[in-house]
Amino acid sequence: MTLRSLLKRAIPVALALTLTACGFHLRSALVLPPDLGPVRVVSVDRYSPLAESLAQALTRAGAVPATERTTDATVLDLMAEQWGDRPISLDELGRAQEYSLRYAVTFELRRPDGTAIVPRQTIELARDYVSNPVQAIGTEGEREILQGEMRREMVASVLRRLDAVARHATAAAAAAPTEVTPPPTSDTTTP
Repeated sequence: MTLRSLLKRAIPVALALTLTACGFHLRSALVLPPDLGPVRVVSVDRYSPLAESLAQALTRAGAVPATERTTDATVLDLMAEQWGDRPISLDELGRAQEYSLRYAVTFELRRPDGTAIVPRQTIELARDYVSNPVQAIGTEGEREILQGEMRREMVASVLRRLDAVARHATAAAAAAPTEVTPPPTSDTTTP
């Protein structure tokens, strides 16, 4: 065996050991709260692509979508959805060359009675992109692609928050001590 063939065999083993040593593991399946029931995604924007994507992702995760006639539905309320650009670098003429695209979503998950399963919270994502002020062709298309990627990442982030709450509730229920009632004592007296 040559040194080269020995290295070819040792490198994959070393990489596998490195991955297991760092704590890497595949993400497990999404867990939804057990008492979720039918789910309706509501947004301030009636035609929000994020709301549509979240509804589809929840259905794929096993949630039952609420219909128009469903009265007792759990509501995933998208209270705010904001996009913003901020220049982060300028050229010698003071024109913006690089931007930071920001995307923030505020949401809450409520039971049919109005109590919060997941309290109101905001998730914010940011990505930087280059925009050549002299050659603007293609910049808008790149920004749209970046928005689509950020929207997909936002769907995953919201679902991870729902998953974390469901896992926490399941763990708390499993760790809660069960109430043990003592066996009844028999006070039978014989005459």
